[in-house]
Amino acid sequence: MLAFLVSFSLGFTYDQDVYAINNLYASLGSPPLPGWVLNGGDPCVEGWQGVQCVNSNITGIVLNGANLGGELGDKLWNFSSIITIDLSNNHIGGNIPLNLPHTIRKFFLSDNQLTGRIPSSLSTLALLSDLSLNNNHLNGVLPDAFQSLTDLINLDISFNNLSGQLPSALGNLSSLTTLHMQNNQLSGYLDILQDLPLQDLNVENNLFWGPVPGKLFNIPSFRKNGNPFNTTVLPSPPLPPPPLPPPPSPLSKGPTSGGIPGNTRDGPSAQNGFQPVGSKKSLVKKTTLIAAMIVVLCIIVVLLIWSCWKCNKKMSTADGICKRQEITTHKSHKEKPQSTEFLIQQTNQVGKVLLVKNDVQNPTKEHQVEMTKMGVTPLPQLVDKVIVNPITATKFQKVQEPSTSLMLFTIASLQQYTNSFAREHLIREETLGNVYHAVLPDGQQLAVKTLNKAIHILLRDEDFLNLVLRISELRHDNVIELVGYCMEHGQRILVYHYCSSQTLEDVLHCDEFNKKLSWNDRIKIALGGARALEYLHEICQPPIMHRNFKSSALLLDDKLTVRASNCGLARLISSASVNELSGYIQSSGYDAPEFMSSRKYTLQSDIYSFGVIMLELLTGRKSYDSSRPRGEHHLARWAINQLHDIELLSRMVDPNLSGTYSEKSLSRFADIISLCLEPEPEFRPPMSEIVQMILHMIQREALRNQ
Repeated sequence: MLAFLVSFSLGFTYDQDVYAINNLYASLGSPPLPGWVLNGGDPCVEGWQGVQCVNSNITGIVLNGANLGGELGDKLWNFSSIITIDLSNNHIGGNIPLNLPHTIRKFFLSDNQLTGRIPSSLSTLALLSDLSLNNNHLNGVLPDAFQSLTDLINLDISFNNLSGQLPSALGNLSSLTTLHMQNNQLSGYLDILQDLPLQDLNVENNLFWGPVPGKLFNIPSFRKNGNPFNTTVLPSPPLPPPPLPPPPSPLSKGPTSGGIPGNTRDGPSAQNGFQPVGSKKSLVKKTTLIAAMIVVLCIIVVLLIWSCWKCNKKMSTADGICKRQEITTHKSHKEKPQSTEFLIQQTNQVGKVLLVKNDVQNPTKEHQVEMTKMGVTPLPQLVDKVIVNPITATKFQKVQEPSTSLMLFTIASLQQYTNSFAREHLIREETLGNVYHAVLPDGQQLAVKTLNKAIHILLRDEDFLNLVLRISELRHDNVIELVGYCMEHGQRILVYHYCSSQTLEDVLHCDEFNKKLSWNDRIKIALGGARALEYLHEICQPPIMHRNFKSSALLLDDKLTVRASNCGLARLISSASVNELSGYIQSSGYDAPEFMSSRKYTLQSDIYSFGVIMLELLTGRKSYDSSRPRGEHHLARWAINQLHDIELLSRMVDPNLSGTYSEKSLSRFADIISLCLEPEPEFRPPMSEIVQMILHMIQREALRNQ
C-alpha cells in the first residue's frame, strides 16, 4: 500500500498523455506557457494553462490566440483520451500530422500557417464533430477520406489553396450542417452535396461549374457567388413548319380534285402558271396571319413607347426632389404625418451599390453643411429591397426598418476623430475587435468598435447592414446605444455613444481604478446588469441572446450606472464556432455546463453568466484565476457548494466590504446566485424574476437603513 501511494503521488496524469504533451510542447518551440515543461510534469494536477482533464486523462488542449509558433509534431496520436484540440489564431506552421488521435471530436487549427495537404488519415477520426482548417496555406486536392465521418457537423476549409473536384465521400457526411469552402480553387459539380442536411453552405470564389442543383437553394444560408456556374437555360427547339400541300401527281390525266374541266397537267392552266384552288386558300391564310402579326407588333411598340414616356416623366419628377436617385413616395399610417422618402445611392470600392432611404423632413442647409463638415451622412432607414452587385445580378432581401436615425461615417472622419486610431485613443481590446475613443468637432464623444479581420470574412455587406439595423433598434437605459457605422473600403465599424472607459472588471480587479464598491453599490450594479438581460430576453422580440455577458462587458459611469456592451453581436460569435473565434468563451469562467458539454448556447446560458458576475460582486474574485490553488481556478465551481452555509459564505465575501452588510441580505444575494448557477438550465429563473428578487432586496435594505 505504501509503495502504491508513493507511486501515485509522483504522478497523477496518465504517462502516455504526459509523453504526448511533452512532445507537442517541444514541437511548438517551448513557448512560455504557465506550467508546461519539456520533460515529465503532471498537467492534470499542476493545472497547465489550457489543459483540460477528466480524472487522470488529458481531454482537451485549448490555446486559442496564444501566439504559438513551431509545428504540431508527429506524436498527437499518443493522446489516449483527448476530445478537443483548439490551437487556432496562432502562427503554427508545417504539415497536419498524418497520425491523429482517434478519440478527437473537436479539432480547431484555423488562422495559422499550416502548409501541405489535408491528410487522408482523417478517415480514422470516426468521432469527429467539428473541424476547422480555414485561413491557412493548405494546398492539393481534398482526400477521399470522409466516408466514416458520419458525426461531422461543422467543416471549415475556407481561405486556403485547395484545388480539384470534391471527393465523392463528402456525400456520406450525414450529419453535416455547416460547410465553408469559400476562397479556394475547388472545381467540378456540387451535386454530391445536394442530399446533405446542410443549413449553411458557402462555396464562393472557387471554380465550380455546371448547373447548381435545385436542392441547394433550399439551404437557409447558401452563398455561391464568384464561380463560373453554367446557369443558362437552353431555348426550346423551334416548332416545325406546317407541311406543304402535295404536288399534283405526274400520272394524273383526268380532272383535278377541284373538278374544273380541262385543268390537267398538259392543259392551258398549268402552262400559264395558275395554282389549284387548295393553294389559293393556303395563301389567303398566310396573308391573314402576317397581317395579324403586324398588328400585334404595332400594339407592342405603342405600349413600349408609352411605358418609356411614363418612366421618363417619373425620373424628371424625381430629379426635382433628389438629384442622386429616383423619388419614391407613400402615404404613412393615419397616426403618422406624411413624409417624403428618397433614395441615396452608396457605392463602395468593389462596385457594390446599396439603396437606402432617408426620411429627414426638409433638413435645413445649415444642418446639411454641419453634417458634411463632420464627415457623416444621415442614414435613418433601409428600404425593403437591398440591391447588390447590380451589374451582374440583383438580389432582394427583406429587412426591417429601424425606429431611429443612424449616422454613416467615413473612414477619413473616424481617423480624424481618433487621431488615426492612435494607441492613446484605444479604450480596450476585445476578441471581436478594438474600441477607440472618438471626439467630434462639436465635442460629442463616441466609442468606435473596429471589427477584426475574421468578422470581415464572415459578413457580406448586406449581412452587416442587417446586423446594424437590428442593433440600432436596441433602446434601454442599461444598454449602450448604437449611433452609426462605417463600411467603407471593406471595413466593418460600429459607432456607439461613449459611456465610460471603465468596466465592472476594471473596478473589481484592477488596482489602478482604486474604487471601493460598497454593498449597496454592488446590489445596484447587479440590478443594472439584470435589467439589461431582462430587456434582451423578454422585451425584445424575438429574444436576443447576449452570449458574452461578463464583467468586462458591463460599462460603469461615474454614477455606477450599468450599460451592457456588445448586445446583438451573438451571431458574430455563433457563426464563428468552427473558425477564427472558436474557443471565444472557453476557460473564461462564465461558460455554462450545457455549453461546455454540447456547444449549445441558450438564453439560460446568459443567466448562468449573470450568476458568475454576481459571484464576482460578492467575493471580489475573478471568474477564472489560474494564480489561485487548482481547486479555486473557476470561481463558480469553487463557490457553488458554499452558498448555503452561512459560515462558509461569510468567508467568501470580499474583504473590502468589512461587514457592511446584514446576514439576511448576504443570504438573499447568495440565494439568487445559486438559482442562476443551477446545473440544469431549465431550473434557472427568467431574468424578470431575478430583477424582482433584487428589487425586493433593495427595498429591505432601505427599510433596514431607516
